[in-house]
Amino acid sequence: MNLDFKIKNLLLICLIFLGVFHQYYSQQQHIPGFKTGADQPELYLPLLKGKTIGVVTNQTGLMSDRTHVVDFLVKNGVKIQSIFAPEHGFRGDADAGEKVKNGVDVKTGIPIVSLYGNNKKPKAEQLKGIDIVVFDIQDVGVRFYTYISTLSYLMEAGAENKVEIMVLDRPNPHDGYTDGPVLKKKWSSFVGLHEVPVVYGLTIGEYGKMVNGERWLKNGIQAKYTVIPMKNYHKKHRYPILDKPSPNLPNDKSINLYPSLCFFEGTQVSVGRGTDLPFQIYGSPWTTGLPYQFTPRPNFGAKDPFLNGKLCYGENLSKYTTDLRELNLEWVIKAYKHYKNPQLDFFLKNLWFDTLAGTDELRKQIIAGKSVSEIKASWVNDLKNFEKVRQKYITYED
Repeated sequence: MNLDFKIKNLLLICLIFLGVFHQYYSQQQHIPGFKTGADQPELYLPLLKGKTIGVVTNQTGLMSDRTHVVDFLVKNGVKIQSIFAPEHGFRGDADAGEKVKNGVDVKTGIPIVSLYGNNKKPKAEQLKGIDIVVFDIQDVGVRFYTYISTLSYLMEAGAENKVEIMVLDRPNPHDGYTDGPVLKKKWSSFVGLHEVPVVYGLTIGEYGKMVNGERWLKNGIQAKYTVIPMKNYHKKHRYPILDKPSPNLPNDKSINLYPSLCFFEGTQVSVGRGTDLPFQIYGSPWTTGLPYQFTPRPNFGAKDPFLNGKLCYGENLSKYTTDLRELNLEWVIKAYKHYKNPQLDFFLKNLWFDTLAGTDELRKQIIAGKSVSEIKASWVNDLKNFEKVRQKYITYED
């Protein structure tokens, strides 16, 4: 009996190992020879030799063996003057909207300069003595995710101070399609600087090329701009992400749902900050007709979450399996219809919803009871016009 038990256990371990190996092997088969920009040092180390550099990065600036790009550059003798930290900080542990502080990286002793809070654009004195700034951040391909704005301000500062910008390109988990309202200039902000749709279908390297090529930087200036492209990248494929891009996008499911659910941030409805399922659930105390219940509480990703301590009624989308290749507006419309007195206060008084949407039209369409198909039909012409711009900057197989 003892021997039988041991043999069964051994067989079980072997089966588990084979399953894990098969999953890993299948993933590798799906992306043969794929490499990020960071994983091709032979392309960028020669360009950095003898230069003084800055690095804009966070916890996602990893190579395939999980070495951080900063540690790799230091090990290879590259002189780094400063690390510039975007929203959420260098180690990615700051709340959304929380001011990121300057400091020193404990591991390398390199000074950290915040690019979030009052200093979103590097100052001339912060770039003094720097030849090249290397940008390596995992983006999520959505207009209101702020890393493309950080890149744009960096490019502007680079152009003004004759500092080259080099992007180590990474996958876009919402690549290969465009959707959503195109931002109108009146609603330009840090969560949407340019006249692009919510989902714009470009990698961050391609996005910077577009900003430069279309002369969207202040006064039409252009940066000296280099992209270290990915190898064997296909826009329609979806690639594993090595670390969560921010505290409340902990996994592929939250990233998949993010473009559709982020609109709730402009309403009285929670998107699950302060729970174990951020951007995978939604609900409020005033949508009692919806089936799922949760209560936001302070946690690592949200020190003071919206609707803290209040019982919310909504939907749990954590088992939603569709790889979204379009915005799903059904959830925000459903919440609006279930909301008590929606015309009174469903949308926040500061109209943050319009800032996120890049226009006031979407809010007005929801209030007017327009259907999803009617709303999406109103985006068609703007999306067609944007597509003509987008096509000029596509580097990878679309």
